[in-house]
Amino acid sequence: MEVQETQRDPLQAAQQAIGDLIQRARAAQASFAQLGQQGMDDAVAAVGWAIMEPGRNRQLAELAVKETSLGNVADKITKNHRKTLGLLRDLKGVRTHGVIREDRSSGITEIARAVGVVAAITPSTNPGATPANNIINALKCGNAVIVAPSPKGLGVSRMLIDFIHAELRKCHLPVDLVQTLPSPISKVLTAELMRQADLVIATGSQANVRMAYTCGTPAFGVGAGNVASIVDSSADAGQVAELILASKTFDNATSCSSENSMVLLDEARETMLQALRERGALLLTADEKDRLQALMWRDGKLSDTITGKSAALIAQLAQIDWRGRIPQDAPRVLMVEESGVGKDHPFSGEKLSPVLTVYAARTFNDAVATVRRIYGYMGAGHSVSLHSQDDEQALYLAQNLPVARVILNQAHCFATGGNFNNGLPFSLSMGCGTWGGNNFSDNLNYRYYMNVTRVSRTIPENRPSVEDMLGDYFRRYGA
Repeated sequence: MEVQETQRDPLQAAQQAIGDLIQRARAAQASFAQLGQQGMDDAVAAVGWAIMEPGRNRQLAELAVKETSLGNVADKITKNHRKTLGLLRDLKGVRTHGVIREDRSSGITEIARAVGVVAAITPSTNPGATPANNIINALKCGNAVIVAPSPKGLGVSRMLIDFIHAELRKCHLPVDLVQTLPSPISKVLTAELMRQADLVIATGSQANVRMAYTCGTPAFGVGAGNVASIVDSSADAGQVAELILASKTFDNATSCSSENSMVLLDEARETMLQALRERGALLLTADEKDRLQALMWRDGKLSDTITGKSAALIAQLAQIDWRGRIPQDAPRVLMVEESGVGKDHPFSGEKLSPVLTVYAARTFNDAVATVRRIYGYMGAGHSVSLHSQDDEQALYLAQNLPVARVILNQAHCFATGGNFNNGLPFSLSMGCGTWGGNNFSDNLNYRYYMNVTRVSRTIPENRPSVEDMLGDYFRRYGA
């Protein structure tokens, strides 16, 4: 299906095209809602296998790299599988239809209700894993979903939807439960989908998130990433280096949860830099940093030339010679030293590439102050990483930094969106709270894809006296 605009106003054409998709989605959702929990669970499994089946997973990963030029095939295969498997684990056995909770003490019974048609706005950085996650969560709660991919991600979206339709047919489920926008993808088309849908889930650029929040439809959007990691001397330098490099190199750092800055306490600095160098991280000279900055930011904007590319390719483009400076044949990560923050210091921001900014701090409090400055520029609300044996420091960060997550002693990009060894929900959409301009601070999960109706019954009266409620206040301050 393609939008024909030759004889009509673009807005009118978009309204018609989206209206047709919505009509089909509502018809499919109405019949789907009658199938109960088993039907929803079958749909979830169908979508999970549609992307996890090894042959299809590879096709999606290869097409994603070919069409977007972002990341690498092997890591996208891992991401598609791991993120989906984790989500299936989170959802297994969860009730999302009918009575989901009954509390006799309060007289409240909770009933799960579908929201209807979900518009899923998805990024080019994860053209397979993110829509699959959105689709699974939407279907788990009895909804239909229409994916609005980025223009570069349209081919992957179409392929994924084709695979999903094949699995839905096996389960005798309506294929119009899952649809994607027609070609060509445009802001007009995406905006119209947002307007006509019942719920908008926006993952990706802040421009799309702002559009979602102002479209007039209830929406959940994510905040910007720019993760900083604090490392103190109590952490094992070798283990920390392994974790940070595994996270920073994964899919060429296309994740919003990849570390962008390290704040090294002075007592840990030399051992950490040495451990990183031994594992393929190249610390640049001042001249090399200048050349890299000129390559990465043109007219003040992060360049597509380096986004989602390997460290070796970026080094070549910046004419950086790494021979003899690291044990490996090619660098895994490029490191630059920095002390400033803000527009005049672009390395303090998100880089979406295996480039890591290194800050120095004399004390833990100095490190916290540096991270606060960084997040004052970019990345507020998302998360912070801490490598330390002092759990109290993690609690301090949670109470004093503008972050929704403190990731302690973990590879950040794997941990933030849920991992098999932590308790966070598997997700590719990170709420950043009011700090990040969002209306939620959780990992987006199935609970955000449904309404809940509550039946309230009478219970024995529980009416306190004024003295019960205010007696302590009166005794301390007077009536």
